[in-house]
Parts: sequence; structure tokens; C-alpha cells
Amino acid sequence: MPEMYRTRMRIGELSERTGASRRSLRYYEQQGLLESRRTDLGWREYDDEAVVRVRNIRELFASGLTVADLQLVAPCLGQRIDPEYCHRTLEIYRRRLDRLETQISTLSGHRDRLAARLGEGPE
Repeated sequence: MPEMYRTRMRIGELSERTGASRRSLRYYEQQGLLESRRTDLGWREYDDEAVVRVRNIRELFASGLTVADLQLVAPCLGQRIDPEYCHRTLEIYRRRLDRLETQISTLSGHRDRLAARLGEGPE
């Protein structure tokens, strides 16, 4: 979308639209996960794509990805995706999914042993 047609919003509006705190948004920017443009007064301004990007960042953090993981997939977090790069993100997602499966298996074992002690489960 041409620059003159893009909506610009300040950090407070982006925070409201995404549910991310202003502090989190500044952190995402410091980590290279989010970009802003500065006004003449030095205020941060974001375009509409930032909403999608922040929602994706939050979802992936909640899924257990790390900042380092997100820095690797950063070009694939917005609406405009770089097809040459984004296929690499699948390996990161697979790795995280494997770790989650291992954790689930471990936690299920813990749950079963504790339930057995209570007389509520196998073993």
C-alpha cells in the first residue's frame, strides 16, 4: 500500500488494538521484532501491519518461542511475507513443536504418577 494511504498510529493506539503493553511494544522494537517511524517530535508511529505483527509476536511467545526464535522469523510476522525467507520458519516451528510434545509427555507422566498416589489413575 502506498505510504500516503497507510494509517499511522501512535504507541498507545497500537497497545489498545493488540492488547500488548507500551513497554512490550518498546521491547519488541529494541529486539528488532517491530519497526516504527519517528515523528518530528520523536514520537513512535506504526502502520496497520504492526497490528498483525504484534498479534503474531504475542501468539508465538505464548506458544513458547523465544526472542531468538522470533528474531529469525521476523520477516514472516507481518502481512507482507518474504517467500524466499519464510520457508525457514517451518523448521523453527517444528523444533518448538517437538519440545512441546516432549514436555507434554513428561507432564503426563508426572500427572499419572501423582494421580496414582491419590488412587485416581494408572499404576
